[in-house]
Order: sequence, then structure tokens, then C-alpha cells
Amino acid sequence: MGLTSQSTGLGTLRELYEVELENQDDIIVGLAGNPNTGKSTVFNSLTGLKQHTGNWPGKTVTNAQGRYEHRGRGYVLVDLPGTYSLLSSSVEEEVARDFICFGNAHLIVVVTDATSLQRNLNLVLQILEITDKVVVCVNLMDEAKRKKIRVDIKRLEEYLGVPVVGTSARKGIGLPELKYAVARMAAGEIVPRVKQIQYENSVEKAIDIVRTQIDKMGIGGLNSRWASLRLIEGDAVLMGAIYEHMEKHYGYQTVKIEIMEEEINKARLLLREEGLDPDGLRDSIVSSIIRTAEEIGNDTVYFGDREYRKLDYRIDRILTSRAFGIPIMIALLGLIFWITIEGANYPSQLLSNVLFRVEDGLTQLFMKWGAPRWLHGMLILGIYRTLAWVVSVMLPPMAIFFPLFTLLEDLGYLPRVAFNLDSFFKRACAHGKQALTMCMGFGCNAAGVIACRIIDSPRERLIAILTNNFVPCNGRFPILIALAAIFITGTRGAFKSVVSTLAVLVAVVLGVIITLVISRILSRTLLKGLPSSFTLELPPYRRPQVGKILIRSLLDRTLFVLGRAVSVAAPAGLFIWLMANLSVEDVSLLDHGARFLDPFGRLLGMDGYIILAFILGLPANEIVIPIIIMSYMASGAMIELDSLDALRELLAANGWTWLTAICTMLFSLNHFPCGTTLLTIRKETRSWKWTLLSFAISTLTGIIICFIVAQGVRLLGFV
Repeated sequence: MGLTSQSTGLGTLRELYEVELENQDDIIVGLAGNPNTGKSTVFNSLTGLKQHTGNWPGKTVTNAQGRYEHRGRGYVLVDLPGTYSLLSSSVEEEVARDFICFGNAHLIVVVTDATSLQRNLNLVLQILEITDKVVVCVNLMDEAKRKKIRVDIKRLEEYLGVPVVGTSARKGIGLPELKYAVARMAAGEIVPRVKQIQYENSVEKAIDIVRTQIDKMGIGGLNSRWASLRLIEGDAVLMGAIYEHMEKHYGYQTVKIEIMEEEINKARLLLREEGLDPDGLRDSIVSSIIRTAEEIGNDTVYFGDREYRKLDYRIDRILTSRAFGIPIMIALLGLIFWITIEGANYPSQLLSNVLFRVEDGLTQLFMKWGAPRWLHGMLILGIYRTLAWVVSVMLPPMAIFFPLFTLLEDLGYLPRVAFNLDSFFKRACAHGKQALTMCMGFGCNAAGVIACRIIDSPRERLIAILTNNFVPCNGRFPILIALAAIFITGTRGAFKSVVSTLAVLVAVVLGVIITLVISRILSRTLLKGLPSSFTLELPPYRRPQVGKILIRSLLDRTLFVLGRAVSVAAPAGLFIWLMANLSVEDVSLLDHGARFLDPFGRLLGMDGYIILAFILGLPANEIVIPIIIMSYMASGAMIELDSLDALRELLAANGWTWLTAICTMLFSLNHFPCGTTLLTIRKETRSWKWTLLSFAISTLTGIIICFIVAQGVRLLGFV
């Protein structure tokens, strides 16, 4: 059983969300709040493991629903997207506003940050204009105490007219009181006494004109004062949703809608006579809300030390400065890559040994049962060996990279990355948040594509999705590292990992530059438009929660991405084995394909086997090098050489030079997304058009760059 509501995206009724109920007596609670208020911590602490996530149908915004019980009653908690306001038109704000307005929730819990309460009160006041079924959760009280900030909860409750509960969700403090307040509000034991925000006299007169008509007609549970103000503002999307909501409750009546529009026009005429155009009206509304929030904040929040963020500001002067911001960011990324590369070597080798020992056991079983060789080849040498390779190569780096990345996120550093790169992306007519999605792509491009949901503008979200593949994921690190160590530096011993890290860093910087260039080209051609503005809050630095970081990064990111990679790699392993073992005129299909592609490969500074390896490596970049080795050795199954020296000898014997290595590295950096990423793009965009375009853009970029480099070097006579 579920509850459905309407979307305002196209001005027509359609399902936006569905709240899953175990029984009809469950209480539905929306969880709203600004970003960085600990809202997710409150959600996780209340619901525990009884939660699931998905996309809002028709939206690229993640929703999370969870369940908890209190005194024998079930409560369904819906985690709404974090937003600073309900007055704009971003996807997050639209989803949160629609749920509060039309979602039939029993009440809304608004999570605020005790260290930044005044700013958070803007959203609280906007929600209280829509509904008085609200409980305010003042979270992070422990941080406020540490910074010598005191919040007068009782005084704040008197101002707002609804229950206010102080919590420290990370420590579980105040959550029982929050549950109790929610239960009392849902049961009707608390009578809200919300005070209206007082706007300018002309605005109040305009509201009264429309409100009187709405009260006569009925509006099905919506706050008539709030609805009047939104209709006067003239937001076409929201007006359509309000009209649909009204029609749902009293039936479609054109005459009543026309009467309503007459009253709206009267109210707008009154405002114009007072010198308020639509922009002036919005400024007046926002100013009144901010002024009210300031008055409440000044009377309920006390600062023992008004310079409590002085240290944060000092750190930000360095981390976000023009001189040091970018170098420090690159150095931090380099450190993360070095830890990932150095740390993943041993567990990757250990996991590989275990998985290939299992392969030996399976082979013995097949021999014992007398299974045909072709069946053993298809299932073990084809499917299982490919899966073992993908798991052993992908799992350790992701298990290291994602927690480190999440650690930076929990510390509060990632918004500083977006701040440092925002101007570059603006010049490329893209969105500043693309910096964050690009960073996520370093771990896995599929995860980076999913992260593009945080970008509000559909146009800029598409640009971020289409260009995320230009930053190397951990599946391409082995290619870059191995070829750099063999052909670029020849370094051995203690400095090998350092040189490998520098090679990856150079590839990353090049990938970022290409991302900016392609983003600008797309914004000037297929996806024309100006960059949108967005509010970027630099949250206070916080002590990370290591336990939750590990759980969130390993379960939500690492295993999720690995699962998709495995599902794509299994059929690929079978296909590669068949190509290597099926022959036409005593020549394997693999050799036929390589010979056909060889002239094209030579133009790009490579050969046919390398190009074919990239094509067959579509399911997972990790298997490109093993396919090249298998092809050169004509082994019929993917194998791995036991040292870089052995790999160097094999490649050199097959005509590789430093130019071959550079072109292979460049093509690895700029070629079609892996199968997992392509499937993710298809899911996120709901269109094969954008999926194929992503494939084409990346591949053409790689072909052009490799052709220019290869032919330019040859013309200059360097090879």
C-alpha cells in the first residue's frame, strides 16, 4: 500500500513518490533540513537498518525511507533532499516542497544546526507557512557546547509555536525526546500556535484578496495564506500544481479557476500600484523571512565566544586561497592516490591468490567429473577468471579510495574543492558542483555519474554526466601505473609507487583540463545555456566518524559499484574466451579482429591488439592489460605476468616504444566509458541517446588526441 502525490515538473499530475507502509496505521514523517545539519545522521539513528533508497520517479534525486517503532506505533521516515529554501526552482527544493505540500505526511521534522541556527531558521519559517504540523530538531548541540554557543530551546519553542527538541544525533542524545514529541504531535496532543510572518502592508493586502477567494472555494488542506502568496508570485510550475491539487479536491471546474485568476490579477495590480514587480515581490518576501529569522536568532542564541569559527576561517584562508588552494588540493589527491596504490598492492595480490586457488580447485573438480574441455574453458577460464580478475583488481583500491574520499567529505573539505574549482567550471559554462562529481569519478566513473544528482540544472547535470569519464577511475590506474613505470621512468625499488603516483596525478590534471574543454564545447553546442548560480556553504570542520565512514563507503559505494561491474564482466569473460578459442582458417577470431583493426591502431600510435583489447575491455577497464598479454602470447585465456620486467620484455618484443605507451595511456584516459558506467548513464538519464553520446564524445576525443600525438611525434622525427 502506498501514498502518491503529484509532481510539478511538467504542470501535470504524475506520481512523484510512493511511501511504503506496512499497515495503514503507520505515521508518515517527512525529514527536512539544510545540508550539513546532520539530517542523515538523525535519519540513520532513528531507522537503523530498516531503510532503503531509490530515485524519485521522474527526478534524479535520491530518496531514502526508513521505519521505526515507538510505543507500539509504526513511523515511516522520509528523508527529503537537503535544501536551504523552498522558494527557488532546483530539483531538491521542488521535491522537498512538493512532499510537504502534497505528500499527505502527518508531520514534518525540520533538522537544524545549533551552531548556525539563525540561517537554518529561514527554512523552518518557510515550512511553518505551509503546515503547522512541525517538530523542530536543533541538532549538533554537542558541537554548539564545544563552541560555547547556547540555544534557549524553551524560548525558541515560544517563538515558533511548535515543539523544539535539542539533540546530538551522533551520540544518540535527545532522540528519545524527539520520538516522543513526534508521537504527541501526530496524535494531536500538541496544539501548534504558529505566528504568521508579517510582510509589507501592500503584500498583506494582496494576500487577503486572494486568500478570501481561496477560503470560499476550499483548497483541500493547503494553507490558504501560503497558497495565496505563491499564486500571486506567479511561479507557473507551482501554480499548476496548486490548481491540480484544488481540482482533485472539488473536481475540475473551469469557472472557479477563472474566478481565482481574476482575484490574482487584482492582487498583482495592487502590488504594481505600490511599485512592486515580481522581482520586487520576491525580494520583499525573502527580506521579511530573513528579518524574522534574525529577530528569533538574536533572542534565542547566546555566544560565549563569538570568534568560535576563527580557526576555521584561518584554515580556509589557506585551503581556499588563490595561491595555495589548487596546489593543496592536488597534493591531497596525490596523497590519496599514493595510499590507494601502495595500500592496494598486497591485498590485491592476496585476493588474487585466493581466487585463483579456488580456480585450481574448480578445475580439479571438472577433471574429476570428466567435464568436456570446452565447458571448463567457458565457465572457468572465461567467466570465472574474468570475474576473479575484476574483483581482485577493483575491490582493494575501492575499499581504500572510497573511505578516504568519504573521510574528506566528513571533515568538510569537499565543499572547499568545489569552491576552488567553481570559477573554472563557470568559465566552461558548467556547474561548480561538477567538481565534486568529478572527484567521485576517480574512484569509479559509475559512482561519479550517480553523484551528478546533486546538480540542480538538468542541462548542467547532463554536461557533468557526459564528461565524468574523462577522469581516470581505479580500473584505469593499473594501465597508467604499469606503463608509466616501464616506459616513462623505468624507476624501480622504493620510489616506484611515488613515480606511479606522479604519473596518475599528471593524468588526473590532464583529465580535468579535458573535462573543462569538452564541457565548454557542449555548453556552446548541444547543451547551450548559461551557468546557473548555486549557494555553496562552507560547513565547519568536524571530527569524522570513522565507523560510519567505513560502513557508508564500503556498503553504499564499494559493494554497489563492484556488484554492477561483476554483472557486466561475467558475460564479457565468456565472449573473450570464445573469440580467443574459435578459429576461422586456423586463425582465432581474436587475431582476425586485431589484424582488421591494425591499420587504424597504427594511425593512433598503437596496434590492432591494443585497440581490440580496449573494445573487449568494455565491461571493465581492469581486463585490458590481461587481454593484451593473452593476445601476444596466444594463450587462449587471460593471464597475468608475475613482474613488470616480464611485461616490459613481452611488450618490447611486440614492437612497443615509449610512443606506444603514451598513446595507450592517452587512449585509456580518453575512450568510451566501461559497461558499468554506460548502464549507469542509461539509468540516470533514462535515454539511450545520452548514453550513446557519452560513448561517442569520449571515444572521438581519444582518437583525435592520439592521432595528433602519434603523427606529430613521427613528423618531428622523434621515433
